[in-house]
Amino acid sequence: MKVAILAGGIGSRLSEETVVRPKPMVEIGDYPILWHIMRHYRTYGHKQFVVALGYKGEVIKRYFVDKAQLQGNISVNLQTGSYQRQPELVDDFSVELIETGAKTNTGGRVKRLAPWLGNSTFMLTWGDGVSNVNLDELLAFHRRHGKLLTVTAVRPPARFGHLVFDGDQIIDFDEKPDTGEGWINGAFFVAEPGVLEYIDGDESSWEHGPMRTLARQGQLMAYRHNGFWQCMDTLRERQLLQELWSSGKAPWKIW
Repeated sequence: MKVAILAGGIGSRLSEETVVRPKPMVEIGDYPILWHIMRHYRTYGHKQFVVALGYKGEVIKRYFVDKAQLQGNISVNLQTGSYQRQPELVDDFSVELIETGAKTNTGGRVKRLAPWLGNSTFMLTWGDGVSNVNLDELLAFHRRHGKLLTVTAVRPPARFGHLVFDGDQIIDFDEKPDTGEGWINGAFFVAEPGVLEYIDGDESSWEHGPMRTLARQGQLMAYRHNGFWQCMDTLRERQLLQELWSSGKAPWKIW
């Protein structure tokens, strides 16, 4: 099954990091967040990726070309110039890197990937968020309901402390309530190829175009994920993910 990842946005709220690289290449530990996402999918057996490029797409291309050549231990014969890698140390991803335009909207990027996705069920997510969502259960849920699109619904922690009142008296305080902001679109979609027919063109927003239309037609279902999920829109969120990774307790590290 192909996994499509949108990696073409500018990431303006991470401008300190994205001046020289696209947001999916901002690192958590020694690896870009895009690699973390791919490792998650690979753990569940999905290793064929189609990546939609846009802003500074050449940085992503260079990363994977260099990784293909240099990852793992390498033995070099300086006399002949030949080299050999130890294959057990190499990520076995297959990655198609597709230029989808610098200013193309999210729906338009998905549409442009159509020739590489084939005529079968595919997975789709954004290149700036990690989770420990069980992809086997997500896929099984999608196949049971038979609709065109499934979105993973998540309940992220609120940004600020939550106050519980009795009149003007505070009777409880929760510093980081997990349900403070309700259910939101957490990406990690499963889609049938028919969803591509709902995308008009480059100007189409995935959220405000096909998702809204599919919802009105009863073709959009939500897989509720109560576990970990975190996007990386700001430096604060990047620091949070970095701290989790450095602690050795990153919830999304299931490999």
